[in-house]
Amino acid sequence: MTPFSIEQVAFEAGDVSAWGGRSVRHTNWPVVYVIDGDRRRTTPAVYVGETVNAVARMHQHLGNPEKRDAGLQSIRVVIDDRFNKSVCLDLESHLIRWLAGDGRFTVLNGNEGITDADYYDRELYRESFRDVFEQLRREGVFERSIPEIENSDLFKLSPFKSLSHDQAIAAEDILDGLFEDLDAAKPSTTVIQGAPGTGKTIVAIFLMKLLADIRDHDEAADIEHDSIFADLFVPENRGLLRDFTMGLVIPQQSLRDSIRKVFKKTPKLNPKMVLSPFDVGKSAARFDLLIVDETHRLNQRANQSSGVLNRDFIRINERLFGADDLTKTQLDWITTQSEHQILLIDGEQSVRPADLPSDLLHEVVQGAASRHRRYLLTTQMRVKAGADYVDYVRRMLRGEVAVDEAVDLGEYDLRFFDDLGQMRREVIARDADAGLARLVAGYAWDWVSRHAPAAFDIELDGVRLRWNSTDKDWINAKNSINEVGSIHTVQGYDLNYAGVIIGPEFGYDPVAGRFFIDRDAYRDKKGKENSKKLRRRYTDDDLLQYIRNIYGVLLTRGMLGTYVYVCDPGLREYVRERLMRMVQR
Repeated sequence: MTPFSIEQVAFEAGDVSAWGGRSVRHTNWPVVYVIDGDRRRTTPAVYVGETVNAVARMHQHLGNPEKRDAGLQSIRVVIDDRFNKSVCLDLESHLIRWLAGDGRFTVLNGNEGITDADYYDRELYRESFRDVFEQLRREGVFERSIPEIENSDLFKLSPFKSLSHDQAIAAEDILDGLFEDLDAAKPSTTVIQGAPGTGKTIVAIFLMKLLADIRDHDEAADIEHDSIFADLFVPENRGLLRDFTMGLVIPQQSLRDSIRKVFKKTPKLNPKMVLSPFDVGKSAARFDLLIVDETHRLNQRANQSSGVLNRDFIRINERLFGADDLTKTQLDWITTQSEHQILLIDGEQSVRPADLPSDLLHEVVQGAASRHRRYLLTTQMRVKAGADYVDYVRRMLRGEVAVDEAVDLGEYDLRFFDDLGQMRREVIARDADAGLARLVAGYAWDWVSRHAPAAFDIELDGVRLRWNSTDKDWINAKNSINEVGSIHTVQGYDLNYAGVIIGPEFGYDPVAGRFFIDRDAYRDKKGKENSKKLRRRYTDDDLLQYIRNIYGVLLTRGMLGTYVYVCDPGLREYVRERLMRMVQR
C-alpha cells in the first residue's frame, strides 16, 4: 500500500485553487487536514477537519470570518490511498485530542464530532496515526511526544475527549431534558451517577463546551452532521441559550486549578467559569446552570479548614437564607443560586465527615430518578482491568469477597508487596517507563514536613518518605515521584500506576472476621472531627466507612497498574489472599 503523504498549501484562495488542479485526490478523495495559525501570536489557533473535497472545503473556510480572524496561515492535507470516511473521522478526532493536549495551539473545533467508533481494521489504521503525528511534529505542528501529551492534564481533562457509548447517550438525554425544561421555564435537577473511572468529570467538561458551542453557533459554521449531537444545533436551542450563564463547580482545589488551565486554552470557555462552592455562594448573580462535579464532596455545616472559610460559610448562609441556618449545606447554595443543576455523584467517594451526608445524597438521587433525570455511567474509562476490578475492590473493602473469588484482569499490572522499598523502586521504574506513577497513602502519618521540609513523615521498612510538598497539582509537581500523595491530592485524577500504602489506621481481625480502625493512627483531623455546630458525633463505624472510601479511591487511580502495601498484619493477609487470587487467574 502507498504510504500517506502530507501536502502543504498556504491558506489563501489563489494558492488553494492552484493546488486543487494538481490531483484528483484534492477534489474527490477522503482526506484529513490541519490549518494552523501564526505562531508568533500569543495564542496561535489551529483547526482540524476531514472532507472528500479538500479544495471546496478550504474555500468554505476562507469565507468563514471566524477562521479569517483567527490568523490561520498554513494548510496541511493528509492523503492516503487507504483512507475512507471512518478512518478520516477517527484520525481527525485523534489529532484534535492531541493538539488540545499539546497546548501549543488553541483548538477552534467544536467537540460534537469527537468519535471513538469501531470500523474494519481500526487498530491497523491507528498504527499509522502515530506516523502522521510524528511527521506533523517534525513540521512544528506539535511540540511534545504522544506519551507526554497523553500524560498531561490538558489531555486528560480536555473537552475534546471521545465519549463512551453510555456517556454520549447520557449527554444527549441530559441536554434534551435541559432544553425541554428551558422551553417550559421549569427549574430542574439532573443527577449523573458513576463509579471511579466512569468519566463523570469528562462528561461535565464536555457538556460545558458543547453548550457553549450551541449557544454561540453560527448557522454558516461547520457541524459534524454524523454526530449524535448535531440535532441540538438548531436556532430554537440557540435562542434558549441566549444570555445563558453557566458554571462548573469543583469542590477540590487542586482539580479546580487544573480544569481552569484547560478552560484557558479552550475557545468559548473561560477559567472564571470554574468555581468553588464558596464562589457560588458569594456570587451576586444567579446562574442559569451549574454543573457540579464530585457533588458528594460538597460540605455540610462543619468546621472549615480555615477561620476565613468559617466566616464565609456564616456570611453566605446569612445572605442567602436570612440567617446562619445550620441545616443548610453547600448544595443548598447551589440550588438557591441556579435555575438548573447537573449533579455528578458517587456516594462511595465521600471521605470526610464534612462531606454531604449519605441520606441527603440518596434523597437527591431518588428525587432525580422520580423525575426521569437520573443517568448511570457504567463503562470503565480509567482502569484497564475494567469495571469488575473497581467493583471487586469496593466489595473487598466491605468484606464481601470470598478468598476464592476472582475477576479477569486482562493485562492489568496488579501486585502485592511485603517490602515498601521494593514497591517504591517498582513505582520509580514504571514512572521512567510510562510516566505518572506515584506513591499514595491513607492519612496515617503526621504531615511534619509541611513546616519542617527537611523532616520525614513516613518511616517503614527502613524507607523514609515525605508527604506531598504541595497540595496544588501535586501529581505534576517536580519532585512528586519522591513523595507520597494523600486522598486530597489525587481524587479526581488519573495515574498510570499507583503504589498504594494502606496505613495502620485500617486493620482486620481474622478471628472475629471484621474490619476495625485505629482512631489515634488516623491523622486527618478534619477527617474524624465531630460537628459541634450540628451536635453530631462521628463513631468508629462512621470513620471506618470514610477510610474504606478513601482506599476505594486510591486503589482505583492506576490506569495500567496498582501496587499494594499493607501495614496491619491481619489486613495484609486478608488483602494478599484476595489480590493474589486475582493475579493467579
